[in-house]
Amino acid sequence: MTRTPFPLALAASALALLATPLAAQVTTLRPPVVVGAAKVRIEHVVVHSDEIAGNLMGTSSERDVFVVLPPSYDQEPERRYPVIYALHGYSIGAEQWLKEIHMPQTAEGAFALGTPEMILVFPSSKNEHNGSFYANSPTTGNFENFLADELIDYVDSHYRTLAEPESRGLVGHSMGGYGASRIGIKRAERYGALYLMAPCCQSPLGSRGLTAEQVREVEALPSVAATGQLPFALRGPLAIAAAFSPNPARPPLYLDLPVDAEGGERADILAKWNANAPLAFLDQYVGKVRGYRAIALDVGDKDGLVADTTRMHQALLARGVQNTLDVYDGDHTSRLGYRFQNHVLPFFGKSLAFAPEE
Repeated sequence: MTRTPFPLALAASALALLATPLAAQVTTLRPPVVVGAAKVRIEHVVVHSDEIAGNLMGTSSERDVFVVLPPSYDQEPERRYPVIYALHGYSIGAEQWLKEIHMPQTAEGAFALGTPEMILVFPSSKNEHNGSFYANSPTTGNFENFLADELIDYVDSHYRTLAEPESRGLVGHSMGGYGASRIGIKRAERYGALYLMAPCCQSPLGSRGLTAEQVREVEALPSVAATGQLPFALRGPLAIAAAFSPNPARPPLYLDLPVDAEGGERADILAKWNANAPLAFLDQYVGKVRGYRAIALDVGDKDGLVADTTRMHQALLARGVQNTLDVYDGDHTSRLGYRFQNHVLPFFGKSLAFAPEE
C-alpha cells in the first residue's frame, strides 16, 4: 500500500442526469480550519475486483481506493474502528471527491470537534462513460457487488476495523447518493447507518430527452473509446444504459438505449431503467431497511434534487422507516465540506457502534 500526493489543481467537474440542461458543479466552500486538530493519514491503495473483471466495456478491475486513517490509528495499535464508505458523484473519481469535501481537513475538524474517530473509505467508480451508477452489469462490471462485498472484505482484512454491520456506514453524494441509496436499500444487511447527500435518480428517469439523431450518432460509433468525443449531455444517458440496460449481443457499446433510431421510445428498455429507481424497488427490501440504526438525507434548498430527495424521505416514513431530512441553505455542491464535517461524520459518530456489541 502506498501513499500518493494529490495534485493541487481543483479540476472543474459536472453533474449529469439531475436536470435539463445539465448543471455544472461549482467550487465548494471550505469550512474554517479547526485550530490544533490532529492529523489523519491517507493511504492510496489499488484493490482488485473479480466482480468487475471481464466487463464488456474494458473498464479496469484494478480500482483506486483512498483510505483515511484517524489520528489515533498509528498510536493505538490494538484499537479497532467503525468504517464509513463514501461514494462520489458522476464525472469525477474518488480523488476529486476528496477535494470537493476538503478532505483531510474536514475529517480532522470533525474529530477535533468531538466526533469519535472512524476509518473513511473512498472508492473510485468512474468508468469510460464517467460513471458506473454503482450497478451490476455485464457491460460495466458488477460495481454493486464490488462495493458491498469485495471492498468491505478487503478493508476488514487489511485494517483494524470493527467488522460488523452495526459499525459500518454508507454515504454518497449525487450519483454517489444514488449508489448509497441503491446499495443501502438492496444490501441493507451490510451496513448500520445510511446517509444520502442530494441523491440523484431516486425516481424513474424517463428517456432523458434522447432524439433520433442522437441515437443514430451513438449507433455509428466504432468503439467505447469513441464515446469520449460525444457531447457531455449525451454521455450521461450512455452511462445509464450501460448500467441499467446492458446488451452483450450489441457490440461495440453493449447497451440498449430507451429511444430507437426513428425517435420512438422503447417501452421494454424504459421498464429496465425504471426498475433501477430506488423508489421503484424500495418495497422489495423494506424489511431489511427497517433494520438500520439511523438514516439521514440532506439537500440544498437551491438544488434541483430537492423534490426527489423529499420523495425518498417521505417514502421511507410511509413504510415505517424512521429517517431525517435536512434541507439546508445551499446548492448542489457549495457546502459539501461543511456538510461532511458538521453533519455527515457526526451523524455516523452518533449512529454506529464503536465497540463490539454483546
